[in-house]
Amino acid sequence: MTSTPPRRRRGVLRPLAARLFPPEPAGAESPHGVLPPLLIVLTFVSGVVDAVSYLGLGHVFVANMTGNVVFLGFAIAGDRSLSAPDSLLAVGAFLAGAAAAGRLRRTTAAAKMFAPLVAVQTVLVGGALALTVLGAGPPGVIALLALGMGLQNAVVHRLAVPDLTTTVVTRALTGLAADPWGPGPLRRLVTVAALLLGALAGGFLTLRHGALWALVLAVALLACVTLSPRWDGTGR
Repeated sequence: MTSTPPRRRRGVLRPLAARLFPPEPAGAESPHGVLPPLLIVLTFVSGVVDAVSYLGLGHVFVANMTGNVVFLGFAIAGDRSLSAPDSLLAVGAFLAGAAAAGRLRRTTAAAKMFAPLVAVQTVLVGGALALTVLGAGPPGVIALLALGMGLQNAVVHRLAVPDLTTTVVTRALTGLAADPWGPGPLRRLVTVAALLLGALAGGFLTLRHGALWALVLAVALLACVTLSPRWDGTGR
């Protein structure tokens, strides 16, 4: 009897990636592999953790550094609802995470850095979750979340997948409004929607049930991103 070769599993990541980046030649795969839908999930996570930090940790962002820089200016100007030390802590931790990931650039390809760095980010957000369970103050949670977001942004910056930055939507909105409709504006629309929905989910959980469950959601999604290529049959 002749044995038939095992069928390769066909997951959902590659079809989704092909919708975001339609291949030019017929039958070709997305030029960025399975990364595009994973970056959309990370964009959603960015909204979740910013909801936790802004609504639950004293009006500070851990993913949106533009907002932190503006908040820092407002705090220095005298707005007592904002904390200059917390904004500085978030920016400093974010830069530390980005710098740590940047040191790997010279020796490691960006695609190979992706899953390990998201795994480290999962551990950091898990640490923030543990501190929340233990009733620790905001500084430690802010530092761990911002450190993780620095890692995420550094590897995403290195990957340079067009329109999928996972945190910045100002440029996405500009391109969405200014450019003719096509794959690029579609990616920008999906990015904006993912960040909005992440903020909505994180905000709902934080306001109704506390930051704990929002962080549980973030950890679960990050773990899924870390393991998802295996589930999609890529083995990478």
